[in-house]
Amino acid sequence: MRPEIYQYNYDWMLWRAIQAAGKLADGSEKETRKMMSYIPYFRKTAEVFINMGKPGISYLKRIEQYLDNIVTAHEKGKKIVMTTFCFSPSIFYAMDIVPVTLEVMTVLGSALWKRGTTDYMDYCVELGFTETSCSSQRGCLGAYLAGLGEEIDLIVTNTAGVCDTNANAFAFAQKYLDKPFYSLNYPSGLTDNPANQYHRDDFRELIRFLESHTGTTLDPDRLRAVLDETARQEAIVAEIEELQRLVPNPLPVTYNFVIYGGRFFFAGMPEYTELLTDMAEVVRDNAQNGRSGITSGIEKKRAFFFYIDHYTLNLSLWDWLDRHGISHIGSILSRSFKDDQPYMKGMEDAAYSIDTTDLDTMIDSIAMINSRMPMVRSIRGPYDRPNMWKEESLALARIYKADCLIYNGTPGCRNTWSNVKLLAGDLEKAGYPTHIMYGDAFDERVESWESTAARLEEFFTIRGLL
Repeated sequence: MRPEIYQYNYDWMLWRAIQAAGKLADGSEKETRKMMSYIPYFRKTAEVFINMGKPGISYLKRIEQYLDNIVTAHEKGKKIVMTTFCFSPSIFYAMDIVPVTLEVMTVLGSALWKRGTTDYMDYCVELGFTETSCSSQRGCLGAYLAGLGEEIDLIVTNTAGVCDTNANAFAFAQKYLDKPFYSLNYPSGLTDNPANQYHRDDFRELIRFLESHTGTTLDPDRLRAVLDETARQEAIVAEIEELQRLVPNPLPVTYNFVIYGGRFFFAGMPEYTELLTDMAEVVRDNAQNGRSGITSGIEKKRAFFFYIDHYTLNLSLWDWLDRHGISHIGSILSRSFKDDQPYMKGMEDAAYSIDTTDLDTMIDSIAMINSRMPMVRSIRGPYDRPNMWKEESLALARIYKADCLIYNGTPGCRNTWSNVKLLAGDLEKAGYPTHIMYGDAFDERVESWESTAARLEEFFTIRGLL
């Protein structure tokens, strides 16, 4: 790794940059616009959020708080857990443990800096971790393996579906950092009784692990508060996503990104509820006035990303979609699969519910939430089995009136690359023009954003979509 990279901790640099961005919006509009000329390097990223108005500024401040929690955790006597986006942080917040979620931390570095997180990715390889693993973990993981972050106290993960690179990343980190480690496991089924019982037993064992390594006993009242807050959040998300069915779609193109990003940062915490409340106000107003969330006001097409989005510098994907009048109507990361979400009709078996009657029902509830996290839920078995990737993608495309479907991932997504062409063929047969992106969502060295954008342009043109 280049010597200059060792000068500052990765989490500290992110914290200071986001903190400064959040303060930009504290001045008047004139002051904010004037400041932009002094930050040419960060201008486009900052404008993505500031141009969103109150929800965007609120999101910046929530991210700042998330990073502040990390860099001040040990000063406050709290433990830090390294975890994955496939794991709801709710149980950590219920036990006053601070999460460091590798994938979302990688997104921040990829979107913020022109150099991205490639130095840290390569450092993992220098240590012996395979370069064909997922870049979403390696981007942040390399920093922590290099000692460029707050010290990790323990590691907790989900085996994200059949994703071996996710599981191996955390196992590698455990070995290298020599930290206590717990991995939730998942059977191939989602809705059968043996699978449900397995989730319950596994999660109870996880709680015993957390209690023994943090010295904190799970407080039922605190867990109930977190779950009640989660229910409130998903009710707001349900309203927003129901309005997303309207034509034109009243959601600005970045809103799905903010919905799942906020969930990964602060699920079950009031900070996320406040953010969603601000977003819902904008969406309701647009819907009542028949207004598209696209900046031009003209929705030309609606695209459903049936895997993940693209997170390189300045969040260029969303800018491209907005400039071309294409509504982003969600991805595999967007939907929570709670039982009262409108899109669950016809897929009730795959839903989770929240029951705060007593400690047993609450642990059952949070175990079911984790078993419905992205990838864990729909890529745990063959893509065309009930409740899996194909069924979910077609159902969501139909409900949200998609004009086309788009796949984007990383070369490390071996579990999806093994069947994505088969799935794309099935989606085409169902009537949806389908595009497979061949770049890396977190690493532009695989394919530059300019090349990715050119291929998107080609797809939309040749298929007669634009």
